[in-house]
Amino acid sequence: MNVLVTGASGQLGSEVGVRLQQQGHHVIMPGRDEMDFTSPETLMQCIRHHRPEQVVNCAAYTQVDRAESEPDTAFAVNRDAPGRLAEAVAENGGSLLHVSTDFVFDGRRDTPWRETDKPDPLCVYGRSKLAGEQAVMQVLPDATVLRTAWVYGVNGHNFVKTILRVARDGKPLRVVDDQVGTPTWSSDIADVIARLLADGATGLYHYTNAGKTSWYGFARAILEEAAVQGFEIRTVEVTPIGTADWPTPAVRPAFSVLDTGKIESRLSLSIPAWRDSLKKMLRDLYTCADCL
Repeated sequence: MNVLVTGASGQLGSEVGVRLQQQGHHVIMPGRDEMDFTSPETLMQCIRHHRPEQVVNCAAYTQVDRAESEPDTAFAVNRDAPGRLAEAVAENGGSLLHVSTDFVFDGRRDTPWRETDKPDPLCVYGRSKLAGEQAVMQVLPDATVLRTAWVYGVNGHNFVKTILRVARDGKPLRVVDDQVGTPTWSSDIADVIARLLADGATGLYHYTNAGKTSWYGFARAILEEAAVQGFEIRTVEVTPIGTADWPTPAVRPAFSVLDTGKIESRLSLSIPAWRDSLKKMLRDLYTCADCL
């Protein structure tokens, strides 16, 4: 199958591209010079040129705090571009899988969020991502939308690598302990995306690794597991703080654990625990000389 992956230089898109290539698909991974999400006309041109049977959209504006001061750019990339991409896919007669986020929910409860729950995003980033989902589904009702959360990986910028760099430099760590979610390895998401494509699944799904923790709990686990792997760790203590002690431009959901029952049932999944996947990611990162 010919598959086009957007955002292929990012932490998720790069994993998706590799995984699909390993499965024997012909994978097209256009760079920004060919497919620019701030220039919608390039999306149509790229799809018309390559004519993929399947498109996996991993591209997004993910600067959560900056989005508060750049709402036009956030909505252009996260809403307008996916809508135009869906139009191009529809014209080409292909299928689209679009990746979204836990930030579509307000986090104001303590039970996992289901696909049937009403979204109510708290910040520009969340609103732009929800609008992107809606734009895609309006054009392609049979598209697949996959929401995930707290993504990290060997490639790109993410919380795990930030914590490791700070700890390597021996700087103090103060991390929020009253925001709860599920750290999710991009490699596991890539596996699930490949399975969704093979299954022909359509509609809305939630996927994260199993379990939950706070950002503080995640940071402590990173340091503990990284020390086992042999990373240089000079900072060993993490101070828990409240959200109010670390004010940010964007309001974040306090509880963003996603219910994964639907996708588990659909694909007969056995979802790895978040800490087990963290260990595997750190093993891969340790052997990558230029990734940290």
